[in-house]
Amino acid sequence: MMKLNYLSFFTLVVFLLASCTNQPIRRKSSGYNNRAKSYNQKNYDQFSPIKKKIALLNLFNESPYGKEDLAIVATEELRAELSKTPDFVVDAEAGSMFGSSKEIYAGGGLKLAQLSRKAKLSGVSLVMFGRISEARVRQKSDEIGFVRKTKSYAESEVEIRVFDVLANKEIFIEKIDGNINDSSFRFFMSQRDANIDYRRALLRYSVKVAIRRFIPKLAKLGAKLDWTGRVAKIIGSKIYVNAGRRSGLNLGDILKVMTEGQEIYDPESGALLGVSKGEVKGTLEIIDYFGPDGTVAILHSGGSVTEGDFVQLY
Repeated sequence: MMKLNYLSFFTLVVFLLASCTNQPIRRKSSGYNNRAKSYNQKNYDQFSPIKKKIALLNLFNESPYGKEDLAIVATEELRAELSKTPDFVVDAEAGSMFGSSKEIYAGGGLKLAQLSRKAKLSGVSLVMFGRISEARVRQKSDEIGFVRKTKSYAESEVEIRVFDVLANKEIFIEKIDGNINDSSFRFFMSQRDANIDYRRALLRYSVKVAIRRFIPKLAKLGAKLDWTGRVAKIIGSKIYVNAGRRSGLNLGDILKVMTEGQEIYDPESGALLGVSKGEVKGTLEIIDYFGPDGTVAILHSGGSVTEGDFVQLY
């Protein structure tokens, strides 16, 4: 009788352990949730957040200094810094869909709203654009002496704006300065060209400083947003999703398939209040990668999955 009780207890323990093991590990856009973390700490540490795709538009320079060169420096610095964050991946081709930042400003942002559906289909979550509103360098030197101490001041102001494609509205706008100062000893007979190069380099660095000051704010914004992808194609039993290894999806991830939400407008003002959440149609399981940033999935539960459906982490 005692042996029978031990056997029953052992069987019950094995059953419970097997049940826990078979449960799917759920992930959020920012990584595994607390339940999954307690389930397997080692696996939790190995996975990174799912990255949201960004369409980065070329910034433009409104100031009379630096011309196009300064705008290129600012854009490439922003692209490089965003690529280092765990929450964003810059889509190299998506920017051409919207044009330049200058065109968006000229149209009052109307073009973004008009192209938001096209952007959704391409898997873009956010459109980031902006401008350099101020940029200049001031220098002050000692009035006497063969070797003069020159103090240089570079002042810049950069504006960055973020448009949420899914919500169809602007969710971030801020200006940050990149004001810096530098001191150096220079011969008063230094070549004019050398001084121009020095001022140009100082101005470039000032703009880079402003861009880098944006990154913590943008990273915080990205961490709050849910990742959303799309069903790009269905061939037989295989379902192709427009996000993959580069975006941070892993084999075995479970995705929920969502219908598209409805835009909700204020009945009096007609202003867009937001987009409702879609309904869950089923779930998919990631089984393989394809292309530079795509995954192959199979139906895990539910049905009626169609091309263009939204997908999110389960």
